[in-house]
This record gives sequence, C-alpha cells and structure tokens, in this order.
Amino acid sequence: MYETILFPTDGSDHAETVAAHAIDIATTRNAAVHVLSVVDDRAFLVLDDDRVADVRSDLEASAREATDAAATRAADHDLDVETAVETGNPAECIVDYADEHGIDLIVMGTSGDDYENNVVGSVSQRVVRTASVPVLTVGPDADA
Repeated sequence: MYETILFPTDGSDHAETVAAHAIDIATTRNAAVHVLSVVDDRAFLVLDDDRVADVRSDLEASAREATDAAATRAADHDLDVETAVETGNPAECIVDYADEHGIDLIVMGTSGDDYENNVVGSVSQRVVRTASVPVLTVGPDADA
C-alpha cells in the first residue's frame, strides 16, 4: 500500500520525531523515502531587493542540511532515499511534489493547537485539505 513516503522537513527539533515515524513506516513497508524541504519564498516579500539573494542562499543551505540529515538517518535503516529542496509556498510544493513523484503517504509534523500558527493556517492543515494521498501528522508531543 505504501511504497513511497514523503517526509517534508524544516530541520526543526520536532522534525527528528517526525522522521522517526516516517522511517518506522518505511522500514515496515520496505518503502522508499523522499525527503523534501521547501524554502518559503513568501519571506522574501518584505526584504530589500539587494538582500534577497543572500537570504535565499542561506535558507537553501539550511534546507539542504535538513534534507541531508534526514536522508542519512533513513539510509542508516537501509532505505532508498531521494532528497529535494524547492522554493515556493510550502503546502503547495509538498502537494505538488507528492503528485509528481507518485507518493503514497505524506508524514509531516504539525504545530498542534497553537493559536498563532492557526490564525494564518498551518502548512500541515493545508496539506491535509489538499493532498490526494493520506497524510499522517505527528504532533509536537508525540513519542518517537
């Protein structure tokens, strides 16, 4: 049923817990893992034009570090792993990536019942509403 699992990561401490869930499912199912990090380009709207390139470069480097760390962890479990870093609206990029790569399951973190994040709508909420595949969300208090 689950042959390809997408793990979107932002490199946060909570992402480690989410990675553990994605890896556990992938190991049980002998599934391939895709690790995706998205540089949110909406952050560039408030920057002076001369700062965009430097900030984008820094964010892309952080995103690459996050995907590489998760990929290494999955590879340590003898899983096939692919990584990607994209730029755009995170929820849209995650859903588009899943559609384009034949993903069977998305495993991602959620901020839980955090009022500030829910005011604008969290990425995980948008992915759950728009994805064409099942989405497993892992809250911040979940055990790894």
